[in-house]
Amino acid sequence: TRARLAFELFVWRINANRVEPIVGPDLSPEAVTPASHPDPFPTLAKGAPLPEGYGEPPSAPPKHRRSGIILHPTSLPGPYGIGEIGEEAFRFVDWLVASGQQIWQLLPLCPPETEYWSPYSGLDALCGNPLLIPLNGLKDLGLLKETDLPVPSPPGDADFPAVYAAKMPLLEKAAAVLLADPARFADLHTEMAAFRQENAWVEQSALFSALTEVPGLAGLAWWDWPEGVRDRHPAALEAARREHAGRIDAFIALQYLFDRFWKAVKAYANDRGVLLIGDMPIYVGGQSADVWANRTLFALGPDGAPVEVSGVPPDAFSDSGQLWGSPLYDWQAHSEDRYRWWVQRFQRSLQLYDETRVDHFRAFAGYWAVGAQEETAMNGVWKKGPGIELFEALEAALGHVPILAEDLGVITPDVTALREAIGAPGMVVLQFAWGGGATNTHLPHNIYQNSFVYPGTHDNQTVLGWYKAGCRPEEARLIARYIGAEAGQDISWAFIREAFKSVARTVVVAMQDVMRLDDSARMNTPGKAAGNWAWRVGGSSIWDELRAESADLLAITQMYDRLLLDWKAPGTKDAGTPEAESVSEVETVAEAAAA
Repeated sequence: TRARLAFELFVWRINANRVEPIVGPDLSPEAVTPASHPDPFPTLAKGAPLPEGYGEPPSAPPKHRRSGIILHPTSLPGPYGIGEIGEEAFRFVDWLVASGQQIWQLLPLCPPETEYWSPYSGLDALCGNPLLIPLNGLKDLGLLKETDLPVPSPPGDADFPAVYAAKMPLLEKAAAVLLADPARFADLHTEMAAFRQENAWVEQSALFSALTEVPGLAGLAWWDWPEGVRDRHPAALEAARREHAGRIDAFIALQYLFDRFWKAVKAYANDRGVLLIGDMPIYVGGQSADVWANRTLFALGPDGAPVEVSGVPPDAFSDSGQLWGSPLYDWQAHSEDRYRWWVQRFQRSLQLYDETRVDHFRAFAGYWAVGAQEETAMNGVWKKGPGIELFEALEAALGHVPILAEDLGVITPDVTALREAIGAPGMVVLQFAWGGGATNTHLPHNIYQNSFVYPGTHDNQTVLGWYKAGCRPEEARLIARYIGAEAGQDISWAFIREAFKSVARTVVVAMQDVMRLDDSARMNTPGKAAGNWAWRVGGSSIWDELRAESADLLAITQMYDRLLLDWKAPGTKDAGTPEAESVSEVETVAEAAAA
């Protein structure tokens, strides 16, 4: 295929710790043939008049420059202790549109494990997090009563255990009401039946979830279950389905409701020119339906326990490396199965998002394998990943799959070659730019077009927090020389502007940096298990409070040519934005939109 050809032609030479691409074909002027440099007017003699209109400016090429915000739904405002995919999600989309943004990037939507609540340690790779289901939305459907709803809580960080304890009984009640009255909820039952038929994976997820709640099995790893259900004997599974049919149906009802509410958010965003970029952790949790139902596709021992687990050696995010502990894939088994599990996973991603960021993309080229008995990630070995073969299988089954490659950390030439072979953009983080000299790949003058640029990601300090506490004096001096002496006066927005003016096609900014917040608003600290993921943007009035930031975003979005061609301010009828011939006119447009 074209991707394989590109991959095989990308030859590398490593000398004295320097990596240089070797250009395969001879592109010297003497070697350029008519076939490689075609004549646009082959019938005209030299000196002949060129066609009429030859000197007129060409039509504008299609626009590819865009920008957006990264904000996980749990961080949205809401009255019940956690952001939800209801009214506040629609209001955030409206704020994005008013700000001229085209992208809403999210963290994984899967249900998180319930010890540290990390969305990157999900309980199921294909399911949605039921805690995101809006309670008011369930009331509007008639599945809850007004008297069922909790007393609204004041704005603040998410207390996930408290939210789970208060909200899950209400979600289970809504599922029970739905299941108990097919006649009253006929339309919902029709939709739910279609969801169940179109997403056969949900049956295994529901059965696994039901088994984890059975007395005697609850709290045990699945590889410690009785042999019948552990090893998935057909008779044992059929008996479990009959015995736990109620739990299974309730689980599927909640997954259907999540899907229904999320699809409404996605449709609302897409109709307004906003694309959703999801996040796919490359690994899945060992205590999951993904591993239990697909045991042969993972590197497990005879009892089902992992033999080797995932992690990374020390990198820019952690001085001591990170031990993630997820079971590793048996890539040979995936290859022999034509990567059907991965096809299903990306197919689900295409249902939920417009594009997908693949976390730890580098593992598709080479991955860090750590013995399951190790207590840190320091002792491991690099092993070869599936490479281009996986992406050929995805393309054959699904067509074009829009992927953003998270290529931070230890990046070797084979990772870059693989990313470029499939045409996936990589990531640039401005917080990483200020050490290592002028060749640092994160410096603005080294940014490449097919990339996503971030002032900082959810794994970083906020820009302000980093500048105040993580930035070394020599880095601060370089920032002052590079951006300007005034950069430190508003470092968050200085970095935002540097990102927007870059050649990168896509810029994504953390909401905390738009709001100029310090590290008290940090979303995640890699290598630290507890105390992450809880930050929330504020109360329901926050979008009105951020009108000035919205206007500023709109101004720089247009100034640096990242605005949709047919953008219009919310509430206006005429598509398009007036052409601004000066910075002052851009600001006037932004002020009008904010007003």
